[in-house]
Amino acid sequence: MDFWDVIWFIVVSFAFIAYLMVMFSILADVFRDQDLSGGLKAVWVVCLIFVPFLTALVYLIARGRGMAERQAEMVSRNRAAQDAYIRSVASSTPSAPDQIAQAKALLDDGTISEPEYAALKAKALA
Repeated sequence: MDFWDVIWFIVVSFAFIAYLMVMFSILADVFRDQDLSGGLKAVWVVCLIFVPFLTALVYLIARGRGMAERQAEMVSRNRAAQDAYIRSVASSTPSAPDQIAQAKALLDDGTISEPEYAALKAKALA
């Protein structure tokens, strides 16, 4: 195997991987699009299986702008959900007065000792 065979193998491998990435992104977009009926989704999938290159080219020309919009919408939806989750987790920690009140209740019940109460109170105030 000489140098040019290796270079040719790398180029062909790159093209094949790029082709697979396009196919998977088209399939993901077909199933992500809620405006397409089940029948049209099936037609796109069958065409991608039997005439893949031509179908991918037609899909990218006909629905390429919608692909980008659906992807951006999905990213913003995921970001909003992540931000809401972070806010809910961040706000779930009790405030300092609540922590001191819980520690005082534990002290009154005899669950913790006076030095443990003082340590919890100092930690809450820190």
